[in-house]
Amino acid sequence: MTASPIRVLLVEDHAFTRDGLRVAVNFEPDLRVVGEARSGEEALEVLSRTAVDVAVVDIGLPGMDGIQTAGEVRRHYPQTRVVMLTAHNLRAEVLAALASGADAYCLKSARPDLLLLAIRAAAVGSAFLDPQVAHHVLGAMRTPGVPVELSARELEVLRLIADGLGNREIGMQLEISVSSVKLHVQDLLEKLQASDRTQAAVKALRQGLL
Repeated sequence: MTASPIRVLLVEDHAFTRDGLRVAVNFEPDLRVVGEARSGEEALEVLSRTAVDVAVVDIGLPGMDGIQTAGEVRRHYPQTRVVMLTAHNLRAEVLAALASGADAYCLKSARPDLLLLAIRAAAVGSAFLDPQVAHHVLGAMRTPGVPVELSARELEVLRLIADGLGNREIGMQLEISVSSVKLHVQDLLEKLQASDRTQAAVKALRQGLL
């Protein structure tokens, strides 16, 4: 019996790029594009009515960006894996994408076969990093981290930060004031010895706090 093809959702606001991705994916007998979206909001709407194995998400989407979209997908559709696609090889973007829940990270300038490999790896629950960005992750892992103890509330805030939520959204989710959220975030940055929210999420992942 022939295995069902991997169902792929393309989330890319540029039609020309989206067309190229569709052709490359559909050319493979084990892959099939089952949906397309021009924004994170559209992607979530497609996921609400279509079964998707892997979402290929452009990091620079209008409105809700790719990092926020990955967090929403992970929270609401955990069965769907995320491959982050970007034109930039930036350390902050790579780490933020992985912290938000992306399973793979691939540059738009990469060979098409690398993106296809990333999709296949994500579909079976494996991680994939474009070789050109791997050094960013290795550098973060080599940064020494001191194990910390966090309160239950701090862990809740930390998980929502990793999901890409802002202070206002966290406050609404936890039913606390924005000022309280800011205090928790400040405490988290100090405890994790992180310079920003992205670094805090990455360190938390590395220490097994998430």
